[in-house]
Amino acid sequence: MPMTATTVLTARALLLDMDGTLVNSDAVVERVWRRWADRHGLDADEVMKVVHGRQGYASMAVLLPSRPMEQNYADNARMLAEETADMDGVVAIPGAAEFLASLRGVPHALVTSADVALSTARMGAAGLSLPGVRVTAESVGASKPDPEGFLKGAAELGVAPEDCVVFEDSGAGIAAGRSAGMRVVGVGPRAGFHRPDVVVRDLRQVRVEVLGDGVRLRVG
Repeated sequence: MPMTATTVLTARALLLDMDGTLVNSDAVVERVWRRWADRHGLDADEVMKVVHGRQGYASMAVLLPSRPMEQNYADNARMLAEETADMDGVVAIPGAAEFLASLRGVPHALVTSADVALSTARMGAAGLSLPGVRVTAESVGASKPDPEGFLKGAAELGVAPEDCVVFEDSGAGIAAGRSAGMRVVGVGPRAGFHRPDVVVRDLRQVRVEVLGDGVRLRVG
């Protein structure tokens, strides 16, 4: 079970989700997906239980299992364009800017289900700097909860999966990190339902100490 006292983790690299972890984009996600649910005659509250953390086409495949994937991919492209054009309410998760600044000299990567355009726009709207290594929707063949994105991020950093710590907020993302053989810090209210190794309210509860060969995290 997740621990509530301060937990100390050491790692050689960190892999960071974006939405819900570094950036609060919930307002946009709600607007876009509730419109989509209405168009397809689905219960919007039930739709919202599925969509966090996954690429759009993967969420659609869960919600409309009999629909051809070609339609899901086309719908996903339209929704990405909608989301990229809508930055109203996109803000940084508390502590995100300071957390990213503390990672100078630490191998780290952004691993997000957003594409390049959306991730660049949202990080910019939240006033956050983009990590040098980024694994986006274009970089992978399978959406979270598949571990491909996190494994690719570790490989690009040249670090073994077991030496990485993932920061995630969603069930799909936490499952992906665990499937990759990585420890997972859950961020925010959604995370606690999905059994990460430790949960924090936001990134103000994470303190970073840079070591010669990685980082020590004091979490909680």
